[in-house]
Amino acid sequence: MNTSATPRVGLFVTCLVDLLRPSIGWAAVRLLEDAGCTVEVPPQTCCGQPAYNSGDRNLAKDLARQAIDTFASCDYVVAPSGSCAGMLAKQYPGLFAGDPAFAGKANAFAAKVYELGQFLSDVMKVKAVNARFARRVTYHDACSGLRELGIAKEPRKLLKSVAGIELVEMAGCDRCCGFGGTFAVKYGEISTAIADEKIANLKACGASVLLAGDLGCLMQIAGRLSREGSGIEVRHFAEVLAGMTDEPAICRPKRTPRP
Repeated sequence: MNTSATPRVGLFVTCLVDLLRPSIGWAAVRLLEDAGCTVEVPPQTCCGQPAYNSGDRNLAKDLARQAIDTFASCDYVVAPSGSCAGMLAKQYPGLFAGDPAFAGKANAFAAKVYELGQFLSDVMKVKAVNARFARRVTYHDACSGLRELGIAKEPRKLLKSVAGIELVEMAGCDRCCGFGGTFAVKYGEISTAIADEKIANLKACGASVLLAGDLGCLMQIAGRLSREGSGIEVRHFAEVLAGMTDEPAICRPKRTPRP
């Protein structure tokens, strides 16, 4: 454990951020460094959540062991995702309950895991950021961050410190977007219906930008918006807090209709 005044933070980048939206990872690094942390990004793999949710506990445990060992020297482990942070902090101890070789390690690891907004607000006591975003925005509470980690006020408090921003609440901000990892693949029609309800609430609140802390949710909502040609932007809140909004908004191209 680091005994200096500068916390050593291991950034758990997450698979989706690494592969599809690296700018979120860079924004997280900037925010953590601005908060006074030394940031390390060691080689890493999946948190194991897809395997865990699909019932493959052996694979989930293999991935968990890798993560626990990889971040052993860090004071904290921070993820720009409530979903992955929830897996690391809440499920790892249960995976190794009764395992004399790893139970202690899993518990110690879980105790130092935080979601990005939670860490900045509750641990580093960040009250304001040096950023400007003169837009009307709303915030979607991702299921894992809200229900597993209890995160709701932290990102909103930080966002309110952004110069020029107008934060409004949409109806059902705490309701699922329909992604749910493999749920969206297994139950496509239900997933789409849930997403469309979310988008109706989004439009009704009049925001031009939707923010959230989980890339899976952002991709789900952006995908539906792009298919109907909406001009509403979708971004991770870290990009706004870090002043890194030059990157195009998250979207997916419209499908070409089949002949």
